[in-house]
Amino acid sequence: MPLLVTFGETMLRLAPPGFERFLQSPQFVATFGGGEANVAVAAAQFGLPSRYVTVLPPNNPIADALAGELRRFAVDTSQIVRGKGRMGIYYVEPGANQRASKVVYDRDNSAIALAKVGDIDWTKAFEGGSWFHITGITPAISQSAANLSIESVRAARDKGLTVSCDLNYRKNLWKYGKTAKDVMSELVPYVDVCIANEEDCQESLGIQSDVDVHSGTLHAAEYQRLAEKVLEAYPNLKMLAITLRESKSASHNGWSACLYDRKEFLISRHYEITHIVDRVGGGDSFAGGLIYGLNFLGSHRDALEFAVAASCLKHSIPGDFNRFTKEEVEQLVKGGGAGRVQR
Repeated sequence: MPLLVTFGETMLRLAPPGFERFLQSPQFVATFGGGEANVAVAAAQFGLPSRYVTVLPPNNPIADALAGELRRFAVDTSQIVRGKGRMGIYYVEPGANQRASKVVYDRDNSAIALAKVGDIDWTKAFEGGSWFHITGITPAISQSAANLSIESVRAARDKGLTVSCDLNYRKNLWKYGKTAKDVMSELVPYVDVCIANEEDCQESLGIQSDVDVHSGTLHAAEYQRLAEKVLEAYPNLKMLAITLRESKSASHNGWSACLYDRKEFLISRHYEITHIVDRVGGGDSFAGGLIYGLNFLGSHRDALEFAVAASCLKHSIPGDFNRFTKEEVEQLVKGGGAGRVQR
C-alpha cells in the first residue's frame, strides 16, 4: 500500500464566526490549518495512508490538540518532533461578494521556523513511504526552515520516494532576505510532480507568461505555453498541474485545472462555485486529490478530474481540512452536483 509523507507547519487557525469581520463579535472560532497537513488529511480521507512530519513545541496543550486532531483524521503523527519555539497562529477573515478574504500571520519564532538541518531523522520519517509532499510555504518561513526543506527533498529523492511540491507563493512570508525564486529554484530540481497556479510559476520560478493573473478569465493556449516553459526549465519534472481560478468575487469563482505530463495537455471539467463558504485549503484538497488519483486511479485524466472535484467540494466547508470521502468526490465527478437532498 502506498504511503504519503508530508512535511510543513500547522498553525492554530482563528476566524470570526460566519462571515464577520475580525472581532466584530469578541470571539474567534479555533481550528487548525497548514498546507502540508491539509494535504495529509485530504489524502487520508480519500483512502491513501498518510503521515505528517513537523516540529511542535514541547509540553504545549495546543500542540497536543493538533496532533490529536490529525489522528482523528487517520493521519500518522508518530514522527512529529518536539523542539524549542512556539505554536504559530494565523487569523483568517472569510470574504464575501466584493470583500476579499484577509489573512494575518503570527508565526515568527515558531518551532518549525527555528528548526535546523539535522533536527528530523528523515530515515524514520520516510520509513515505508512511497510519496513525499512539501509546499513553498515552509521554505518561506525562515532561512533555517528553507534549509530543512531542501534537506527533506534531497533525503526523499535519495530514498526513492516520488516528490511533489505545491509552489504556494505567499508574498507576506518571504521576509528574511531570500526571494522565493532564490530558494525554490534550488528545491524544485528534486521534485517529480509540481502543482502551481500562474502566479506561483512567475513569482517562485521566475517563469513569465502571457497569463494575466488578475483578469478573471483563462485561455488554455496560454496555460499550455506556461506549462511547457516550466517543464523545459526543469527537466526533472514529470508533470505540472496548474489550477485555474476565475475570481469573479470572493463568493463566486470559476474553478478548473490543467495537467501537462510531457505527452498530453489535459484540461479538466469547469465548475462554477457560487456562495463560497471558505476557499482556504481548496488548493490543498486539490493536491491531496491529485496525489490520491495518481496512486490509485487509472489515468492522469481521472486523477485530474478527481482532484478538481475534491477541491470544488472543499469550497463548501469552513476550516482548512477536507471532510469529504472518496465516494462523495466520485459522485461529483460523475455529475452529481445538483445538491439534491440525499435520503
